Amino acid sequence: MHRVVVLALDGVYPFELSIPVRIFGTAAGSDGQPLYEVVTCSVDGNPVATSADFTVAVQHGPEVIDTADTLVLPPFVCDPEDDQDWLPELVTAALRRLRPDSRIVSICTASYVLAAAGLLDGRPATTHWNNADHFQRTFPNVKVDADVLFVDDGQVLTAAGVASGVDLCLHLVRRDHGSAVANRLARLCVVPPWREGGQAQFIDRPVPEPATATTSETRQWALGELHRPITLAELARHARMSVRTFSRRFRAEVGMTPVQWLARQRVEHARRLLETTDLPVDQVAAEAGFGTAASLRQHLTAAIGVSPTVYRQTFRTLAPTARAS
Repeated sequence: MHRVVVLALDGVYPFELSIPVRIFGTAAGSDGQPLYEVVTCSVDGNPVATSADFTVAVQHGPEVIDTADTLVLPPFVCDPEDDQDWLPELVTAALRRLRPDSRIVSICTASYVLAAAGLLDGRPATTHWNNADHFQRTFPNVKVDADVLFVDDGQVLTAAGVASGVDLCLHLVRRDHGSAVANRLARLCVVPPWREGGQAQFIDRPVPEPATATTSETRQWALGELHRPITLAELARHARMSVRTFSRRFRAEVGMTPVQWLARQRVEHARRLLETTDLPVDQVAAEAGFGTAASLRQHLTAAIGVSPTVYRQTFRTLAPTARAS
């Protein structure tokens, strides 16, 4: 069974500490059997002070990191201006225990630990948008993207902040076991399987009045029209707005342009079809609005790094005789 080890550092934020336990600990296969074993440790096996008014007594010391298939670092109270604060010797020693083939995940500002350890050099990564500029200045060799909820760079993954840790853990379940398992898990945890947009939608900006028209109904309508081309003008017309107003409001609400959002929804629809049906790839491309198998292959490879055929082989959830209704 895949073992997830959560490393709790002094000053850990309780909510983020609980995310991997809740998500991975709840994940189960169709037979109800757990898919992950989750254990929590500290750098010395001693209780860990949290950012709140209580202390957490963990059951393991750093030796369990030797057995981790995935290591998760939740954020903790720390001074970003103090470089030494991010990587004390006991943390460095704990990270040295990680096997070369293990995954390592940071949530929110725990990305500072990975960067200080050199694990993010030359890699794309994210952190909380409020710290992104400082993070980039402090670690210029990291390719910081402050406009996403999380970054998956293979064995090293970083989440933007707080609830985006939920997004990243669900993403890993989906990566490991497919959408059917991740979606069922999301329903059990009463969270969305994935969230639209990135951190840009949470950066401080004027909030529209409650009576102001939104683009939500148009987004919902567009999801039923993915099989055909949809123009920006058509979206704006459906929302009863000018193209300029619609584009501005859409980006403020979703954190990306309408064109970017449509492309993402088409990719997600294609992924669901590849996982749950045996439709030929060219038909999947047509159903998702890509037109040709070549176009689908290009978009899917750009989004997740694999071809439709490889994706289907990896994440197929139904028997070969199943067909889309």
